Amino acid sequence: RIHPFAPAEQTAGYRELLDTLEHMLLECTGYDAISMQPNAGSQGEYAGLLAIKRYHESRGDHQRNICLIPSSAHGTNPASAALAGMKVVIVECDALGNVDMEDLQHTAERHTEDLACIMVTYPSTHGVFEESIMELCELIHSHGGQVYVDGANLNALVGLSAPGKFGADVSHLNLHKTFCIPHGGGGPGVGPVAARAHLAPHLPGHRFSPRPDERDVATPGDPTGRPTISAAPLGSAGILPISWAYVALMGDRLAEATAMAVLTANYVAHRLSPHFPVLYTGAGGLVAHECILDLRPVTRESGISAEDVAKRLVDYGFHAPTLSF
Repeated sequence: RIHPFAPAEQTAGYRELLDTLEHMLLECTGYDAISMQPNAGSQGEYAGLLAIKRYHESRGDHQRNICLIPSSAHGTNPASAALAGMKVVIVECDALGNVDMEDLQHTAERHTEDLACIMVTYPSTHGVFEESIMELCELIHSHGGQVYVDGANLNALVGLSAPGKFGADVSHLNLHKTFCIPHGGGGPGVGPVAARAHLAPHLPGHRFSPRPDERDVATPGDPTGRPTISAAPLGSAGILPISWAYVALMGDRLAEATAMAVLTANYVAHRLSPHFPVLYTGAGGLVAHECILDLRPVTRESGISAEDVAKRLVDYGFHAPTLSF
């Protein structure tokens, strides 16, 4: 029940726990620096995009305000980019659900002078691993942009692959998803933002932070300070022990949990595909952490709704599926 603004000398236990958790998350993601301040994945996106924007501004590249977003992206991606003051340009996907690399190349070339970044979800919202993710990162970097990898689906990567190692510059992590904090129900959530070293000076700060280097908060028109994202210096610190305990107890079995998540998604896709077509698959007909079932042929012919199918799947023991809007 400690107060969010309690003096640093009264929060030594929390500081030790947070330092350890930050180290754990950096080991999982391959990044160099992290901020636990954002209270949600959407706030983490906003913080990451602000870090990119302020990085460009600190280099005098004030014109770089274009954010490329694949059509497969989470809806929060374009919303976060707009909130961060960027202009969104959509990149098409191919028939397999991957980012259309030809369209991406043309779009990046067209915006080479004002390209700020790309936001890409890996594995994608279509439920497939972007097979050209490293090529995508190299392409964006060659045009002066940064790569934001949405970490919402990190449960298909932990222990097997790391965004900071395959070319990404910054990501948010959903602790209320991959790292065991309950997902949904009104919160609270935690969406830490992790980045490579060159973006670290632009991660969130707070004038009452227990860390002296994080007290250099941003002021209007100054590209050097750290933006403040949440009211409390350490965000939703009260629920971080859940993720700390999960990682500490799992240890090197985190990779096994990741493999099980991917295996389970493929089991669901395999069991249901004879009845409902799986919309996107990767190489070999496999999916990543989830799959999209195309119910349109069934609903058109039978008159039943997608909600009816979802409820019936729950009756048969499946986890409640997500419905598209």
